[in-house]
Amino acid sequence: MATTDEPAAPTAPTAPPASAQPSRRERKKAATRKALSDAALELFLERGYDKVTVAEIAAAADTAVTTVFAHFPAGKEALILDDSGEREASLAAAVRGRPAGSSALDALHASFAARAPFATNLPEEYQRRMDLVMGTPALCAYARRVWVACTDTLAALLAEAAGRAEADDSLRVLARYVLETPDLASSCPDPQAALAAAFAHLKRGWPGL
Repeated sequence: MATTDEPAAPTAPTAPPASAQPSRRERKKAATRKALSDAALELFLERGYDKVTVAEIAAAADTAVTTVFAHFPAGKEALILDDSGEREASLAAAVRGRPAGSSALDALHASFAARAPFATNLPEEYQRRMDLVMGTPALCAYARRVWVACTDTLAALLAEAAGRAEADDSLRVLARYVLETPDLASSCPDPQAALAAAFAHLKRGWPGL
């Protein structure tokens, strides 16, 4: 939840160690990926996802088709939805960075509630991407597939939160339920209320988590 606290006085930035700074190769790679993703977004919004080819995206970004697949081997869907591990990182941040006294499920609920499709006033570019995804069956299916692929990662995080050495079948089931919840709740008339109700049921089924 946003606060109204005054921000702290700015301090002089400290340069990260040289080893932490991206190399020229990494910066060039990131710039190429962004150029391809931006070109794909504009073309998809203008003409529709199904009417745009990979060759046209490559031309719009002034690259070769082979470059597109080198950066996005999963194909057209990944140009919009590939996040280089951001999904797993966001789950880990929610569970491991939860406030003292907060359960893992409470932390995941708060994390989901603050993100699309539940949050409002999202950055314009992010909202454009979300609108495109929600309106394109192929992108919706891909988004669900890569999100559910985080099941093992989340199960391991839940095991860690529970003080267990590894996830058992129960925690893998819970992880899958948690990951299915946003998709199910987002289609309800009141998505935030549906999300809260779903997590309330999960907490009763897995007390202590």
